[in-house]
Amino acid sequence: MARNPQSTASIAGHPIHPMLIPFPIAFFVATFVCDLIFWRTGNPGWVTASLWLLGAGLIMAALAALAGLTDFLGDVQIRNLSDAWLHAGGNVLVVLVELYNWYSRYIHGETAVMPTGLVLSLIVVLILPFTGWKGWEMVYRHRVGVADDPSEVRRR
Repeated sequence: MARNPQSTASIAGHPIHPMLIPFPIAFFVATFVCDLIFWRTGNPGWVTASLWLLGAGLIMAALAALAGLTDFLGDVQIRNLSDAWLHAGGNVLVVLVELYNWYSRYIHGETAVMPTGLVLSLIVVLILPFTGWKGWEMVYRHRVGVADDPSEVRRR
C-alpha cells in the first residue's frame, strides 16, 4: 500500500496550512461584507475596516501560502495532483486580486471601493469556494497530510 502524501510543514504531525487558511478566507469575506455595507450606507468607517481586513488577509494568506508551498515542494505526490495545481493557482489569483484591491484602496481611499473594490471583493468571494473545494479534495480524496498510521504521529 502506498503512503499518503505528507505535509512537510507540520507541528507534532499536524499540518500547518489548514490551521492558517481560515484566517484569510474570513478576512476576505468580511472585506466583501464591509464593501456591501459601505455601498448601502456611505459610512467611510467601513472603508477603513475593509482596508485593515484586506491587509490582515494578505498577511495571513502569505503565511498560509508559505506552509502550502512547503508541502507542495516537499512531496512529489502532491505536485503530481492536478487538484494541488488548481488549488494553488486559484489562490495565487485571489492574492493578486486582493493585493491590487488593497493597494488601490490605500492610494485612492473611498473612491476605490465603488464599484471597483466591491467587484474585486465579489470576484474573490466567488473564487474561494472553488479553491477550498480543491483543497479539501486533496485531503479527502488524495489523503494529503493524513497520517498513514495515526498511532505513529510524532509528539514533539
